[in-house]
Amino acid sequence: MLDRAKIKAEQLNKKVSLELMDVQHLNFPDESFDAVITTCVFCSVPDPLKGLMEIRRVLKRGGELIMLEHVRSNVKVLGRVMDMLNPLVVGLYGANINRNTVENVKKAGFDVYYEKNLALDIVKLIKARPIK
Repeated sequence: MLDRAKIKAEQLNKKVSLELMDVQHLNFPDESFDAVITTCVFCSVPDPLKGLMEIRRVLKRGGELIMLEHVRSNVKVLGRVMDMLNPLVVGLYGANINRNTVENVKKAGFDVYYEKNLALDIVKLIKARPIK
């Protein structure tokens, strides 16, 4: 993806810094960013709470976390099916399909001020600010 992003930046004549790193160990000083955006990231982070706490660390006061993530359904039957299929999906793709991401965001010290279901209650747009 970094290679593709570099090509796109060159095509658009944009100067950007692209770096590969683990969201659980971000190589940035505290309060470095006004916003952090994630798209289908937290299904594959080994310790999602640790990654979210790192994001909170690098966000400035009043900064914003915007997430487009797939999560475990709160629909009883669908959630159970996701739980049963999760080991298979993790083995095949490395992604968890039953993460309680909204709760993890809250546990990591964020105030979730916006949550919108985009596909049933499985794909969500989540907006949060760090509680400092």
